[in-house]
Amino acid sequence: METEEYISILNADGSPTGKTCLKSEIHQKGYYHNTAHVWFYNDTAEILLAQRSATKAIYPSLWDISVAGHVDAGETIVQAAIRETREEIGLELTEQELFKIGVYDCFQSYPNGIVDNEFHHTYIAKINSTINDLKLDPEEVQQVKFVSIPEFIELLNNSANNSHFVQSNTAYYLEVIKAIKNQILNTEA
Repeated sequence: METEEYISILNADGSPTGKTCLKSEIHQKGYYHNTAHVWFYNDTAEILLAQRSATKAIYPSLWDISVAGHVDAGETIVQAAIRETREEIGLELTEQELFKIGVYDCFQSYPNGIVDNEFHHTYIAKINSTINDLKLDPEEVQQVKFVSIPEFIELLNNSANNSHFVQSNTAYYLEVIKAIKNQILNTEA
């Protein structure tokens, strides 16, 4: 049994309160907190998607971001991104490989009583690994796959019917796709 992490509580504007609480409390009480998101893309402009574990409390089995997780108390957002990448897909990253594209508010309540008030600190990073190189944590990720950007957009456009993505995140996904496209174009230029 792993020990439960402490998470830093934020104000509604994202500034620190100086207080922490257990991860299990953060969603019960709806405290504002930080998460680290990492979206990976490869040489052929495909984006790595992860299928959430079937045992997840929120959106089980849906496809989502490559890697995501809470920022522990006393940890920087970059450290959390690197740690979560190692824990969820077994990949070692350096800070230099991460390119921050923004911070996105995600304030939602769910029928199961979870209140998610998160600031998604979002990074993109180029991945040189294949799917077979990755070591998935089954508690977090059922499987991963690469999708092309047109395929990603097609799936998104049909997300009301295809049970593929978290539909409420569509605007966020489109921002990420745009950032990855720009990064690929800038790298090739």
